[in-house]
Amino acid sequence: MSERIEAFATWASDQATRLKRPHETVPADPHGAIGTERFRRTLAWHIARRPGGLVALAIQYGHMRTVVSAGYASRSPDGIHDLLDIETAQATVGTLATLNADLSEGVGISGPAARRAINAAAHAPEFIGAVISVRTAQDILDNSQLSVYDNPGGYLMCVYNRDKALCHRLEGQQEAPSLDRCQPPCANVTRTDHHAEQLSALAEQLEKQAGSELVPVPLADRFRWCASRLRSFADEHHRNRVTVQEDPS
Repeated sequence: MSERIEAFATWASDQATRLKRPHETVPADPHGAIGTERFRRTLAWHIARRPGGLVALAIQYGHMRTVVSAGYASRSPDGIHDLLDIETAQATVGTLATLNADLSEGVGISGPAARRAINAAAHAPEFIGAVISVRTAQDILDNSQLSVYDNPGGYLMCVYNRDKALCHRLEGQQEAPSLDRCQPPCANVTRTDHHAEQLSALAEQLEKQAGSELVPVPLADRFRWCASRLRSFADEHHRNRVTVQEDPS
């Protein structure tokens, strides 16, 4: 595995050089070969920071939690369990920091979970710039008030509360939301002005597609229905939006 990782790093650097993107080459490790430890940390970092990455990380590495023995985890200086907690916590802090910055700049927020999202974002300054240790990561993950997940595909954020989640109503309570099954009426949903803008832009795009002569009538009707639904979500946001200045609590 170590040899394959080294070969992959060499190939990636060669590709970056060939494409004239030297900033994307894999830097040499001052401690020697990259090895599995650095590779898995890098992979976890990138997964966690992709849209929906927290859930993807939980699925991908959650499987490894099961198949990798506790002995393996304990032999590693930074066991896979600790690594997952740290990366997940750092991604959570990043989401909260972005939300806190938006709210501070007057971005509006709406939805049943808006108040909980505001309260969660207020904790972001406590962690920004801080080194996330294993213990700190566990504290963050154990704090249900900080469970905020951005869902770019659903144009919303989930302030996760297991008791209120509709995505698991058929399967029982889970530790994390199923962002691919977000339900608009869910009490965990909140949206910002950015989400509303994205909804309106997508609705406009669908309406343009529906007006094309090349689109079959049934598909055009479907596009218009989807556009109308997306606009209703955006309009609902604008009717109910508040800002931190208006609702400091």
